Amino acid sequence: MRRPDEYQLPAHVRRAQQSTAERRAWAPRPSPPRHGQILGILALSVLCAGLSFAFWLPPRSLVHDLRDNGVTATARVTAVDDKPKYVKVEFTQGPESGKEVELWDYAGMLPDVSRGDAVLVTYDPENPHRSLPHSWVADPPFNVPAYGSSAITLLLLSGAVLGIFRRRRILRAATAIRLTKS
Repeated sequence: MRRPDEYQLPAHVRRAQQSTAERRAWAPRPSPPRHGQILGILALSVLCAGLSFAFWLPPRSLVHDLRDNGVTATARVTAVDDKPKYVKVEFTQGPESGKEVELWDYAGMLPDVSRGDAVLVTYDPENPHRSLPHSWVADPPFNVPAYGSSAITLLLLSGAVLGIFRRRRILRAATAIRLTKS
C-alpha cells in the first residue's frame, strides 16, 4: 500500500496540466481602458450634467417666480401653431386685459389647446410675456429632456468610474504576474 505522499499523477494528467499552464501563459491579456477613453467619458458626463442644469433651471425658476409673484387671470386662446411652436393668448381680465402674449414653453412643451379656448394663465406683472398656464404653475408637467439628460449623466459617470476600477484591477494583475515570473 502506498502512502499519500508517494502518490504520483498519471502521465496524461500531468501533460494536460502542463499544456493548460502553457496556454494560459500565451492567452491574450485584457487591455486596460486608456486614459483618453476614461477622460472622454468623464468629459461627456460633465457635458450632460451641464445640459441637465440647462433643462432643469430655467423652467423651474420660471415656475417658482410665477408662484411667488405671478398674477392669475383668464385668457382666451387667439392663435395656435399646428406643430405647436407657439400659443398666443389674449387676457380677458385684470390690468393686462386686451393684451396679446405668447405663452412660454415649459421644457419645450406647450399646452394642448385650440383657438377660442378659455384658459387660466399666471403671468409676471412686470413682464406679462413670462406667462404659463395656471395648471402648469401649480403642478409642472414631466420634464422629459431634464430627466433624460440626468439619466445619461449618471450612466456616463458610472461608466467612467467602472473604467477606472477596471483599469486599476488589470494593471495590478499584470504587475502581480510580472513579479511572480521573476
